[in-house]
Amino acid sequence: MRSSLLGMFVNLLLASAKCIAGLVGHSFALVADGLESFSDVLSGLAIYLGLKIAVRPPDEDHPYGHGKAEPFAALVVGLFLIGAALVIIAESVHQIRTPHPLPAPYTLVVLAGVLVVKGLMTRNVGRVGSEIHSTAVRADAIHHFSDATVSAFAVVGISVAILTREPTADDWAALCASLVIVYNAWRQMRPAILELGDRAPDDPGLQVAVRRIAESVKGVMGVDKCQIRKMGLSFYIDLHVVVKGSLSVREGHQIAHAVENAVMKKMHQVEEVLVHIEPEEELAKNVNTGT
Repeated sequence: MRSSLLGMFVNLLLASAKCIAGLVGHSFALVADGLESFSDVLSGLAIYLGLKIAVRPPDEDHPYGHGKAEPFAALVVGLFLIGAALVIIAESVHQIRTPHPLPAPYTLVVLAGVLVVKGLMTRNVGRVGSEIHSTAVRADAIHHFSDATVSAFAVVGISVAILTREPTADDWAALCASLVIVYNAWRQMRPAILELGDRAPDDPGLQVAVRRIAESVKGVMGVDKCQIRKMGLSFYIDLHVVVKGSLSVREGHQIAHAVENAVMKKMHQVEEVLVHIEPEEELAKNVNTGT
């Protein structure tokens, strides 16, 4: 949440600077960049609110917690990006068809500073998103990268316009940047949509780690099934562990609790582990009958 608040503050400053410099310096590519930054402010607010809701504990109405708010926030960010791209596309076409002055050279100085700041923000927010496995924060990092991409297009467009004395080069750059924004929007919406549909996490190492921990528990002969789903910033796991069929109900119950405790102790982002005890003989019979 601190990362999101910092991003909103930086984006507000950058958006204001880019829009003012673009309007005064006759560069729509820079104005478009500023509009994209303003959408960053709105998306940052959506992510902040999404994370704030996602970390709420389970209640009577939401026994599995409020984690779905987190990928939903990422989805909202993607919609903000698409909205910004559509505005830029419409205005770019209008600017191309309307005569206007050349962009001022000093706008390149503004963009150089923007590229440095956005590069740092992309790296920092991306690191935070990876550390906490947050779809929304990763989406925010992609949004910062998208903003940097628009700035890079603006640099090219303004430079070509000044060198060739052709003002529309700046507008064509803004139009091309809008297409990149749409691509980045889909790139960040896709994992959010998949997560809302309870798709298994993309990280194969997660299941490997869970199986290894479960199999290290005394009494566990193997792991038959391991199903993982992500709920906001946490993971919910269903495990079928194989034990000797001669064990008593109490012994099987103790093993199940031992597996649950071992997984949750070593994997701090796991919220719940549901362990099903599978007798060795029953498993062998199911394998032989193909069930």
